[in-house]
Amino acid sequence: MKKSNRIWWILGGVVALLVIFLLVAKSAGWIGKEKPTEVEFVKVGRTDIIETVSASGKIQPEVEVKITPDVPGEIIGLYVKEGDSVKKGQLLLKVQPENYISITQRAEAVVNQSKASAEQARSAIAQSEARVIRAQAEYDRQKKLFDQKVISASDLEIAETNLKVAKQDVAAAKANLEASTFNIRSAEAGLKDASENLRKTSIYAPMNGIVSKLAVELGERVVGTSQMAGTEMLRIANLNNMEVRINVNENDIVRVSLGDTANIDVDSYSLTGKKFKGIVTQIANTANGSGGTLAAASAATDAVTEFEVRIRILPESYRDLIDRKAKKVYPFKPGMTATVDIITEKKEKVLSVPIAAVTTRDGSNTEEKKDQQGPPSDDQNTNEPAKPKKKDLPKEVVFVAGADNKAKLREVKTGITDTAAGTIEIKDGLKEGEQIISGPFIAVSKKLKDGDLVAKKVEQKDQGKKKE
Repeated sequence: MKKSNRIWWILGGVVALLVIFLLVAKSAGWIGKEKPTEVEFVKVGRTDIIETVSASGKIQPEVEVKITPDVPGEIIGLYVKEGDSVKKGQLLLKVQPENYISITQRAEAVVNQSKASAEQARSAIAQSEARVIRAQAEYDRQKKLFDQKVISASDLEIAETNLKVAKQDVAAAKANLEASTFNIRSAEAGLKDASENLRKTSIYAPMNGIVSKLAVELGERVVGTSQMAGTEMLRIANLNNMEVRINVNENDIVRVSLGDTANIDVDSYSLTGKKFKGIVTQIANTANGSGGTLAAASAATDAVTEFEVRIRILPESYRDLIDRKAKKVYPFKPGMTATVDIITEKKEKVLSVPIAAVTTRDGSNTEEKKDQQGPPSDDQNTNEPAKPKKKDLPKEVVFVAGADNKAKLREVKTGITDTAAGTIEIKDGLKEGEQIISGPFIAVSKKLKDGDLVAKKVEQKDQGKKKE
């Protein structure tokens, strides 16, 4: 009996000690206390914000002409090389002209033949008019004899008929002359066409510039017509004025305006750290690939809608790269890749916070509303379809660090964003000097709620020092 009583006394003492320990631990906050979320803090301050639209593209000359032949044939003369400087009117290449020479000679013969026919028609008119005069005199003479009753009526009729025939011959000769005139015009038009085709066998430079691309060789055959573009033989470009052509997303294109300045990073000069300045000179009014049929438009619905923007590279930004003695006159070549940051808006000393500190939250708490509604009553018609509820639009919010180490949700109104600096303008909702939670991103964007306990995130270096 004594032994069993002793065991009960020991168990009771252990239980009492556990109860006392739990009470002390709870009052000291060792257990039952909410674990704070480790976060990063930042103070609201004023900075300069530069809003930009970024895109990549290719460098191309502002003016580049593609040279294609108007006549087919074999290249028998090639007088330029890629990279050569040419002047307007300079002979570039020549297509075999033999066929066109023979066609031109044939056309000339047709013109001469038509002119000879016209001369014959004029001679025929003169002869016909002479016959009319003779027939008229014969008729007058026969008429007098008939009036004197020397000849019969049949003789007078013969003279009259001969006069009418002579007059008809004159009319026919004049018609032949008019036809010959039209034949001359037709033959001259054919000669002009043949001469033009012969002229087109010699290709001349349409402008001053550089041969930026040479796509044919001597002896190669090319195809060309006057109605459509033929074989591309070469390109002439003005490399003094270069531009970057980029495609901008439809969400950003509304912020880009003519005359906006831009910072250009050319991949070929990225190792040197050289940046170039530019200005927006052209914004497409139609999206890339648009303007076709309805079927084509519907097929491209899922594709990204982009608009072409052209940025001229300002010469003063690359003047230091030009070395005429070393023949480095053109620092850019067509086709180089470049990244462009178009400055769409700039504000100085405005209230701003890191982009990661701003997130969105739904305006309504659906779980609480469900609990408040409770189960449906018997009076309600369960078969009646539920009316769709209007969703509250997400609101832009930040979490302010309170004095009680709790995160306080606060709605804000934002402005422009500086992507490069990672900051966003705050128009309303915060004051300068307030401390807000800026990270980690997953905590700010999803985990944190209004009233959650937070603590400053301890860096790994600090943790190592504490352990030591």
